[in-house]
Amino acid sequence: MRFFLIFTPFLWLLCQGDVIVLREMYGEIRTPNFPDSYPSETEVTWNITVPEGFRIKLYFIHFDLEPSYLCEYDYAKVETDEQILFVFCGRESTDTEQAPGQQVIVSPGNFLSLTFRSDFSNEERYTGFDAHYSAVDVDECAEQNDEDMVCDHHCHNYIGGFYCSCRFGYLLHSDNRTCKVECSDNLYTQRSGIISSADFPSPYPKSSDCLYRIELEEGFVINLQFDDNFDIEDHPDVSCPYDYLKIKAGRKEYGPICGVKSPGRIETESNSVQILFHSDNSGENGGWRLSYTVTGVSCSDLRPPTNGKIEPSQSEYTFKEQVVVTCNPGYRIIKDSVEMESFQIECRKDGTWSNEVPRCQIVNCHSPKELENGYVTFSTSENSTTYQSTVTYLCQEPYYSMIPNITAEYTCNANGMWIDSEIEDKLPVCQPVCGKPTQPLPGIVKRIIGGRNAEPGFFPWQVLIVVEDMSRVPENKWFGGGALLSDFWVLTAAHVLKSLRRDNTVIPVSKEHVTIYLGLHDVKNKHDAVTRTVEKIILHESFDPQTYNHDIALVKLKEKVVMNQFIMPICLPELEYELEGPQPNTLGLVAGWGISNLNNTTNEVINFDMRTSSHNVLQYVKLPVVLHAECKQSYNSRSGNYNVTENMFCAGYYEGGKDTCLGDSGGAFIIQDPDSKRWVAQGLVSWGGAEDCGSKQVYGVYTKVSNYVNWLDNQLNA
Repeated sequence: MRFFLIFTPFLWLLCQGDVIVLREMYGEIRTPNFPDSYPSETEVTWNITVPEGFRIKLYFIHFDLEPSYLCEYDYAKVETDEQILFVFCGRESTDTEQAPGQQVIVSPGNFLSLTFRSDFSNEERYTGFDAHYSAVDVDECAEQNDEDMVCDHHCHNYIGGFYCSCRFGYLLHSDNRTCKVECSDNLYTQRSGIISSADFPSPYPKSSDCLYRIELEEGFVINLQFDDNFDIEDHPDVSCPYDYLKIKAGRKEYGPICGVKSPGRIETESNSVQILFHSDNSGENGGWRLSYTVTGVSCSDLRPPTNGKIEPSQSEYTFKEQVVVTCNPGYRIIKDSVEMESFQIECRKDGTWSNEVPRCQIVNCHSPKELENGYVTFSTSENSTTYQSTVTYLCQEPYYSMIPNITAEYTCNANGMWIDSEIEDKLPVCQPVCGKPTQPLPGIVKRIIGGRNAEPGFFPWQVLIVVEDMSRVPENKWFGGGALLSDFWVLTAAHVLKSLRRDNTVIPVSKEHVTIYLGLHDVKNKHDAVTRTVEKIILHESFDPQTYNHDIALVKLKEKVVMNQFIMPICLPELEYELEGPQPNTLGLVAGWGISNLNNTTNEVINFDMRTSSHNVLQYVKLPVVLHAECKQSYNSRSGNYNVTENMFCAGYYEGGKDTCLGDSGGAFIIQDPDSKRWVAQGLVSWGGAEDCGSKQVYGVYTKVSNYVNWLDNQLNA
């Protein structure tokens, strides 16, 4: 006979040997008739099931069963599918029986079974038990251990379950617990490198298949070297059933490889290697690491060229290795007629070199540059121009001297350039020698009697300036003198080149109307002289045509003149005492052709000329410098407007005579420097105060050149 008593939320069932199924998340379980005494010969089983991810918590708030030895009469039995957890009876635990008391029972899984059984009697009217159960969440993440990992990397718990995630760089396997890596396309093309299992030496990922490829050019051979620290999961009886390495090199295959013994060195004899690493879903092995290097086909022995070297220098070269060929200082590589600093060649896969070793040829500086007004001499009779050869530059003496004053010895350097230790690759300059005629002038005597014929070469700086304006009627034509200063410049008096305008405006004559004669001795033989036209005429900006103050001018020639024994420049004042001007009683020389010989009729008023001369050849006289006060006094005593300024000085003799006549206007009054023995232009023929040359108490007046050194320097270097 069965009796059912149903309550909410728990179920009562009175029956013998019946099973009650409970699926709620919580509930209450009571023995039949509770709280009255339970019936005899009764057996009821409550099977409690909760969802996956939960466990069952069971505890008794009232327990009163008949006590018996080892609970052989009445009892409450708690069990799972596979084992009995507890058997309770009595009211309190004794040595022979156990009561639940305050104990809380938690099922290992989501199922728990509670069985109540009574025997044939219940004479003392025991009331049974009142129990409660509830589903409790399982924290799988907290309960995992190293031997039984719930998740491979990270575990995340939630009510009723959990989920797994992986570290960066890993992927969750299809089992949702294991972490693997994506490593199926690792390509190595460098000539050396290191490859290892992921996270080495930490345990490698599970459930992964990694492929590593080393691909190099044909001609290279790959060699693998595994670390001694090697650990891949193994099996004592079966060869590598879980995790393993497989290596394929050309037609060769190595593996499967596992265990703790390193494969060591593997010479693959191939330029292409594939390494496959497989791992299953378990294991905590450390993995592996290898380094790979390559060797190449050897090339034939390489010898450096004569006077050259090869870098790097080694006993053996292999495929793809490169060498650079260079030459010793002073030599250059010559390849296919092309000169170069260095040359590179490479070892090829067939064991040959990409090119032959070029030769090293000595550097050639070639012919040195020509030196204007100079020449070059070689240190060897073969006129060698190769590395470390030397040449020396010299000027054409005695007409030119070298600036700067050096030996001018040039050496062919390693860069193919002629170099002097002092001025490097610059050339010296051959400057005309001033004030030193090759035909020595006659010595100065105390008294001069008359003008004299000059020997050819006595006054190589003397020039004749001819001005002809054929466009005017009547024709304008006059002559003057001047002094050569350099290969382009002539010094003269300003009044010689002043235009003959009635308004006395100070402008120069047209340069097209001026001709310069150099190296002239006899005016009848002008065709033997060197002729130059004019590029520029510069009159001193303060020249006064009334007083002849600042009577100085410069003429620039269109073409350079070449120096010789008949054409050489005069020196300008340089030293301190020269800049003071000529000292009284100092003898000087002045030369000219005498205007009367050229039939001049227009410029005779105050310009000095040699009217008494009957010669066509160059004349010269020696005259003393007159004390400035005496000169001024001599002109102050004469009628007329004469003004001897500080820019002038006088020369001549008090008693007069033809020996005091000077040369043509603009000619240089020269004095020899006592130290250098050079002749220096201290004056320019400017004017005189008498109608006839050589008049008594009338001196010739000259422009003092020393007052114009700065002006001349500015004009010449503009």
